[in-house]
Amino acid sequence: MNRRHTTIPSALATALALALTACGGGSDDGAGGGGEEAGTRTVDSAMGPVEVPENPERVVVLDTGELDTAITLGITPVGAVQTDTGVMFPEYLPREGLEGVENVGAIAQHNLEAIHELDPDLIIGSKVRDEQRYDELSEIAPTVFTEHVGAPWRENFLTHADALGRRAEAEDIVAAYEARVAEVVEALGGEEAVAGTEVSMVRFIEGGNTRLYADQSFIGRVLADIGFARPEITADAPDGFAVEISPEQVDRADGDVIFYTSYGAADASGEEEAVGGPLWDGLSAVREGDAHRVDDGLWFLGIGYTAAGQILDEIEGTLAAG
Repeated sequence: MNRRHTTIPSALATALALALTACGGGSDDGAGGGGEEAGTRTVDSAMGPVEVPENPERVVVLDTGELDTAITLGITPVGAVQTDTGVMFPEYLPREGLEGVENVGAIAQHNLEAIHELDPDLIIGSKVRDEQRYDELSEIAPTVFTEHVGAPWRENFLTHADALGRRAEAEDIVAAYEARVAEVVEALGGEEAVAGTEVSMVRFIEGGNTRLYADQSFIGRVLADIGFARPEITADAPDGFAVEISPEQVDRADGDVIFYTSYGAADASGEEEAVGGPLWDGLSAVREGDAHRVDDGLWFLGIGYTAAGQILDEIEGTLAAG
């Protein structure tokens, strides 16, 4: 199957910009209910109802998904965590939206003192990452947690938007994303063609086994939104998240299309050793020229609408027939 490799202007990015032109301040139509005190709203969270400021101005985010949400909604946090790889901000995020953001530690290892010094009026994170620190965080500022990260990224986005007072803008962004998905499906030949294309997501992990990602992950949900088929092996993924394989099992990663990357250095993750080796070269996607390296920070660490929009652009630019 012929493929073309082009850069597609992001229709979703344009739609996001249009959706945010009215973002001069927070709106109150996303809250779970009215607060008893003037200037507050009640937001439903994984830890129960939380009273948050009507228009939070000093926000701290505790994961990459929350950072993507804030930037997508036109909000620059005062503080954010960095990833385990030591990268402060994923490269796909616009630099102009990140000026002045302070480092408050690493994911699930944040620095409470650093957060306190920033005097936030809202903290957003997740129960799965930071449940044990919730009480301490709540003493600093109202803290809104979602339950999990990754797969429920679209549901999490709306909870984050409620906390930030940007529900109306968020709904416009959701609609823009869904319209962009439909455009990509059409560009790839329609629903039947997409459903007949098996896409394999391979992530080499520094210090761990290689992962084949399944549906219950951020990238898995994006691929499901498009309608791609997934390799049969991913049906065995624990909790639907990912199947781990050894270097000797890389032949199990096959599909019509392979997207692959490394978490950490490629020479330490097993990528350099595997890619170009006999098992890799025997994969049908490799033989057909449909194995494509992608950016880990975008495809796996992004977890949000800004990331998803750029992934849609890359999928269209890589796979649409010329």
